Amino acid sequence: MKFPKPHTLKQIATLIDCEFKGSDDFEILGINEIHVVEPGDIVFVDHPKYYDKALESAATIVLINKNVECPEGKALLISDDPFRDFNKLTSHFKPFKSASSAIASDALIGEGTIIQPNCFIGNNVSIGENCIIHANVSIYDDAIIGDHVTIHSGSVLGASAFYYKNRPEGYDQLKSGGRVIIKDHVDIGALCTIDRGVTGDTTIGEGSKLDNHIQIGHDTVLGKKCLIASHTAIAGCVVVEDNVTLWGQVGVKSGITIAKGTVIYAQSGLGQTTEEGKTYFGSPAIEARAFFKERAYAKKIPEILQKLKNL
Repeated sequence: MKFPKPHTLKQIATLIDCEFKGSDDFEILGINEIHVVEPGDIVFVDHPKYYDKALESAATIVLINKNVECPEGKALLISDDPFRDFNKLTSHFKPFKSASSAIASDALIGEGTIIQPNCFIGNNVSIGENCIIHANVSIYDDAIIGDHVTIHSGSVLGASAFYYKNRPEGYDQLKSGGRVIIKDHVDIGALCTIDRGVTGDTTIGEGSKLDNHIQIGHDTVLGKKCLIASHTAIAGCVVVEDNVTLWGQVGVKSGITIAKGTVIYAQSGLGQTTEEGKTYFGSPAIEARAFFKERAYAKKIPEILQKLKNL
C-alpha cells in the first residue's frame, strides 16, 4: 500500500510515537507485508525468528520491537508493539469510510454493465464494461473489476483478511488496507468470498472461472484461465499460476505456489508447492500416480499377510 505522497522517517515515527534510527528526512513511500515489499516500504516484524528476514528484505524501513544494528541504506522504527503500530498506519492512511448509498457516488460503472437489485458497490470501486453483477453481491471499497466479468448472487469481494495476533486478552486483527482485483472475462459463482489484501492486492487472473462456494484468502494471486470447483478454500498469500485446475473441496495451505498447469483432484489437502503440469491427490496431497500406486499396494496387504501366515 503506497501513501498518497512520500513521508519522512521522522513524520512516521511521530505518527506512531516511537523511536527511530536513520536520518530525519529518510523517505518512506508506503507499508507492505514482507512477501510484497519494495524499496521505500515499511515492513513490520515482532518475533526474533523473523528479524533477519525482515532486515534483509527489499523493504528499506523496518518496524521492529528491538533496537538492533541498522543495515546500511535502511532505517528502523523501534516500537514496543510493531503489530499495533502497523495497524495505526493502516488506519491513518486507509481509514474505514462508511457508505451512504447502495452504490457509492464515486464508484465507476462501465458502459453495458448491469447491476441487479440489492447489490452493494463500495467507495472507489471500479467496474468495467459489459459486466453482470447479480442480486445481493457486495463489493467492498477500492475493488477493481475488469470487463466482461460475471459475479453471481451472494458473493462478497473485499472482506478483511483472516490474520490475527493471539494476545492474552484475545485475538487482535491485522487491519486490511489492500484491494481485490478481478481481471477481464472472469466468472465468479454464487456465494464466493474473496478477501482483500492486507496491504497489497488479491487478484483473480484473466479468464479464470470460479464455481459456487469458494474462498480465496488475502493477497492470493490467481493466474490466467484457472478453473476452481466448488467448496475449494485457498488460504492467504498463495500464488496460483496459469491454467491450474482445483476440483471440489480442495484445501490449500498459505504461502505456497501452485505451478502452471497443476491439477488437484477433489478433496485433497495441499500443503506444499507443486511442480509444473503435474496432478496431485490426497491429504497431504502427493502426485496422483504415486497415491494410486500406494493404494493398490495397500489393498494387497491382507493377501500378503495371509501368505506369510501360511508359510
